[in-house]
Amino acid sequence: MSLSLLSIPCTTLQGEAKTLSDYPARAYLLVNTASKCGFTPQYRGLENLWQYYRQRGLVVMGFPCNQFGAQEPGDALEIASFCTMNYGVSFPLFSKIEVNGPGAHPLFSELKRRAPGLFGIQRIKWNFTKFLLTADGQRVTRFAPITKPEKLFDRIETLLK
Repeated sequence: MSLSLLSIPCTTLQGEAKTLSDYPARAYLLVNTASKCGFTPQYRGLENLWQYYRQRGLVVMGFPCNQFGAQEPGDALEIASFCTMNYGVSFPLFSKIEVNGPGAHPLFSELKRRAPGLFGIQRIKWNFTKFLLTADGQRVTRFAPITKPEKLFDRIETLLK
């Protein structure tokens, strides 16, 4: 029996315990993020998706991770401040997690199991790997860090119809 993605506990940057089901949606976009990465400007594209689709049911969620080149060294306050000041991020951000290895957050362990990368490899290769989920969390599609948020419009449209 697999875990329900919508019921796995997560902690917001403000320290609140939440699950995906606390954010009713028609689709979810979950991203492991970092503030000092070459892909960090994707925060702008993620925020644009959030602003454009939130009224139709998309929830974008950022999960800071320091496992790749120590590119997310800050604490919760520094992360929140950076994202707001530099990219106007208003979508939900969560506390810093690990996405690979024995300390991987259960949500990302399950996402990787359901949507492995190329050649069936579950490991996340870098920051800004994206997972697009259906409203019930049953279908998960994975996108590489190089896939810009703007390239997800068609996939999101399909889920929101």
